[in-house]
Amino acid sequence: MFIRNESFKLFIKLYPVTAIILAVDLFIYLLFLVTGTWHIAPEFALRMFLFSAGSNDAILNQGAWWQIITPIFLHIHFSHILFNAFSLFIFGPALEVMLGKWRYATAFLATGMIANIAALFLEPAGFSHYGASGALFGLLGIYIFLVIFRRETLSRQDQTVVFVIVLISLISSFIGADIDVMGHLIGFLSGLILAPLFFLNKTN
Repeated sequence: MFIRNESFKLFIKLYPVTAIILAVDLFIYLLFLVTGTWHIAPEFALRMFLFSAGSNDAILNQGAWWQIITPIFLHIHFSHILFNAFSLFIFGPALEVMLGKWRYATAFLATGMIANIAALFLEPAGFSHYGASGALFGLLGIYIFLVIFRRETLSRQDQTVVFVIVLISLISSFIGADIDVMGHLIGFLSGLILAPLFFLNKTN
């Protein structure tokens, strides 16, 4: 389930939503790399960051409500995009198949947005954030729902993999530097709680 050995063309055909999210994430990262890190257009990079990053002050005081969504696709550090893209590449496809592309896309965006909305109420006014971690933890929350309530959908080996990855991910959220712990937790819980809705009327 979590081993990816498809060709590039087959991956895009089988998992179009995952492929689109990965492509958007990579495109935005490369845009920041070229304009910001390489100092080709640093002012443009700064403006784009201020427009896209989730800033509580900008959302609440300047009406930048699009920043509930845009941070989900924003990564400016190589280690950040590498970890999140790899996690989506491994764990996204199986859920896309089980849920179908529209429910899967909704699950990804909804859990990421809920994590970002929570930041408005649980973090200081000057708090800002970016990255797909809230949405990715939302997917992990959905997997935990499957392990607990629909175990027939996962093999024992896959259940073990899910538990180990979730445990490691949650622990690393508390010990890593500059990590949005609240976003990870809220994303995870939203996936776990909303999972029954995503699987409503799904028989397999």
